[in-house]
Amino acid sequence: MDDNRLGLAARRSVLEEMGHRVTVASSGEEALEHIHRAGFDVVITDYQMPGINGVELIRRIRVLRPGIPVILISGYAEALGLTEASTGADAVIAKSAHEVSHLTRTVARLLRRRTARKPASPAANLKARRTSA
Repeated sequence: MDDNRLGLAARRSVLEEMGHRVTVASSGEEALEHIHRAGFDVVITDYQMPGINGVELIRRIRVLRPGIPVILISGYAEALGLTEASTGADAVIAKSAHEVSHLTRTVARLLRRRTARKPASPAANLKARRTSA
């Protein structure tokens, strides 16, 4: 989610090259509509946008879909002291020459963490109990 079309296109291209399916939004309102209608494994949002800023978007995502990891990207991360604790994001990345490498590593880390946290289905638990008895 970014109101900057060039930044949005660049991030989309990088993530699709990594094999991810990407849905884009150019406003916080549009992003919330997508999130309301479909499940996502990770949300990436810019901080400064017209209307809903990134922190407000994160707050609303946490209400709507609390389990989705969120990455906040900002050119003001250091200047404003944006951190995971102050924004509610799972990761904060500064826009810089290293943004792409930070983004790809962070997406991979959050997806691994999300996969590792998924609870086993009740049927799998029952099967595990039967084989261990």
